[in-house]
Amino acid sequence: MKEQIKVLVKLQHLDAESIRIKSTLNDVSKKLKHLDSSLEEIEQTIKDKESVLDELKKQYRDYESDVKLNLAKINKSQEKLRSVKTNKEYKSLLREIEDVKSKSSSIEDKMIECLDRIDETEKIIATKKDEYLQFSDRIKSEKQSIEHKAGIDKKKLDELDMDRKNVSGLIDSQLFKKYLVIKKQQQEGLAVVPVKDAVCHGCNVNLPPQLYNELFRYDSLKFCPNCHRIIYLKE
Repeated sequence: MKEQIKVLVKLQHLDAESIRIKSTLNDVSKKLKHLDSSLEEIEQTIKDKESVLDELKKQYRDYESDVKLNLAKINKSQEKLRSVKTNKEYKSLLREIEDVKSKSSSIEDKMIECLDRIDETEKIIATKKDEYLQFSDRIKSEKQSIEHKAGIDKKKLDELDMDRKNVSGLIDSQLFKKYLVIKKQQQEGLAVVPVKDAVCHGCNVNLPPQLYNELFRYDSLKFCPNCHRIIYLKE
């Protein structure tokens, strides 16, 4: 029984290490996805700003077209001034010219404001593109490191699986079934725990003196009356 307990403890260690590595490997895809997501956020910001830039440039072209139309109107009205015959018509044309000039002036102010926004947006895009390139290189390096570590973990997991098969083959079939049942019932996954100074290291409860004394004999499998795990003496 003592040798069987030792094998069980070894099996439990292999299982615990296997669970740890599987948990690490499960996190790999999350980490890679998070890195890609961070990069996509910058990429989306660039796209949004480029969309804003295109709209601003379109708006500027519209303003420019309006100014040209107004300039044509002014030239046309000025041509008419030469041929007017009454003072009333002359004043009306002058008012018309001044009104168009005022509108053009307002549009030109908007054009200047639009140019400032275009300049500001282009600077933001340039900064974000530099940030994207730097971040992209860093993420590429991090992903390579994560994937390299995952490759090592997968190899280690294969080795653990092989060791587990070899070790489980050394355990009595009924004892192995009992181990699996208890392991499944325990939240921490520990089915076999040591006892030291009559205290169960699974639940930290003192064992009855008779049960503690029986552990020294190794004549049968013993269980903690509190947590129901398989117990053995810690040497």
